[in-house]
Amino acid sequence: MVAKQNSPGFPAAVDQDACSIAATLDVIGDRWSLLILRNVFRGTHRFSEFVDELGIARNLLTDRLNRLVDTGVLAKVPYQERPLRHEYRLTEKGADLSPALIALMQWGDRWYHADGPPTVLEHAACGTPLHHEVRCESCDEHVPPTQIRSRNAPTVEVAPS
Repeated sequence: MVAKQNSPGFPAAVDQDACSIAATLDVIGDRWSLLILRNVFRGTHRFSEFVDELGIARNLLTDRLNRLVDTGVLAKVPYQERPLRHEYRLTEKGADLSPALIALMQWGDRWYHADGPPTVLEHAACGTPLHHEVRCESCDEHVPPTQIRSRNAPTVEVAPS
């Protein structure tokens, strides 16, 4: 692996370009960022709501919200002019994190809540409980971890400008 510094705070020992998991963790890889995102998906949007619901220190919340905004996961949208106040909304990039959060939640349900999950996700239209799984795009079969392999993607040559 090539040592590389791709973004502020990213360890030089990890090549962010070579690992999408490492790149993702650079943006959302801490407890508070994930809990903030969980709450945004549940309908929390205002700074004071995050403080009340998460019990997070204001300086930490400010730091994590700024990072999520700076990386394009959340958008800061004004909701009041005098005084100017903002709320935080998912961008398309942020909404695309839903399957990852569902997978983390279901893992926690299985390994840390033997008596049943504390929260159940349902399809809003019909009330059916939701479950995250990996399916093959070609044959539509469920693919367990033992049947997944990885390979390096083909290198794309960029023409000199």
